[in-house]
Parts: sequence; C-alpha cells; structure tokens
Amino acid sequence: MVREFWSGLLTEKSWSILQELKKQYKFILIGGWAIYLLTRKLKSKDIDIIISIEELQKFKAENLEKNDKLKKYGVKKDEIGIDIYVEYYSKLVIPVEEIKNYTIKMGGFELSSPEMLLILKQAAYKNRWNSVKGEKDKIDVMSLVFFSNIDFDKYKTILKKYSLAAYFSDLLKLIKNFKDYDRLDLNPREFKIRKNKILIALL
Repeated sequence: MVREFWSGLLTEKSWSILQELKKQYKFILIGGWAIYLLTRKLKSKDIDIIISIEELQKFKAENLEKNDKLKKYGVKKDEIGIDIYVEYYSKLVIPVEEIKNYTIKMGGFELSSPEMLLILKQAAYKNRWNSVKGEKDKIDVMSLVFFSNIDFDKYKTILKKYSLAAYFSDLLKLIKNFKDYDRLDLNPREFKIRKNKILIALL
C-alpha cells in the first residue's frame, strides 16, 4: 500500500472539491490529481487546472485572485489551493493554449496526456526540487514513468517540438538516481526490473 505524502484529511477534502469543480466548470486537469488518475499512486493536496478565457469569467464568484508575477489565478477553499492556468495568459513550459492538443479522458475528467503531464511535472520539479513540494514532484515523475504506459516516442516528439531536449537527459538522470522504491509501492526487485525496462524503452 502506498505511503501517502499528504494527510488523508487534506487529500479527501481536495478530491471532494475537485469533484464539485467538475460539475460546474470545463477544464483540463494537470498536476498531482491528473497523475493520480493515471497511476493510482500518490493523492494530491492542491488542484491544478487549465481553462479558457471564457471559462475564467465563471470563476469570478469564487473569490478569484490574480497573480501577475506567476501569470496564473488562484482560489483558496479551506486549506486547499486551486491554481488556474489560463490560455494566452499563463506561462508554463508548454504554451497553455497548446496543451489542449494533448489530452485524454479518464475518470470523468479531461486531463493532459501522460507524455505532456510528464513534461509539465518535470518543469515543476526543476523549479522547486529542493522543497517539500519538489519531493512530491519527483515521486510524481517516477510514478508516471513506472505506471502510466507513457509512449516515449511521443514524449521525445513533444520535447523536440518545443526545444526541450535537456528534459530527456534530466529524466534519465532522475530515473538512474532514484532510490525511494517504497514510495512507488515496490520492493527492491520489482523496482530494479521496472527501472531497467524503462531505461531500455527510453534509449
């Protein structure tokens, strides 16, 4: 059984809020909850979504806060933060308005494809690798790689399209150096077998 990163009370509250958001708004789910839907490993605390400019207008009743420095909007519900990335305004490593070209449907949600999520999560990890959230990012990256059936050819194609070649070598380095197999609910032997299989698929 996976050892959760955040407290169960927080993740259950976050999941409940996410379910309510799904009933009211149209969005693309990214971040930790999207990775959870793909891998069924670590649950998330915060919620990360992408919306259109038109859909943003519906959020006006949610005590919406604009963060010009980080080019995103935010809503706080109890202890749960909702980060809202808007087409043609927000800045992610991939243009926000182009992420909609890489989505899948799962669990009643529209979410970024595994390949796109991997790149977005790698970007998050690069920005905060030496923090608590960065540690969660690292485990999320590894969960995606090990449990979401990523098409590495598609992954490489996206990297090439957006001039992100360094992300490939970053990923190889992370996989080779990762040792917290218990965080992936694996024993040492299972971890080694999966790790070798992934490295062969990547190279």
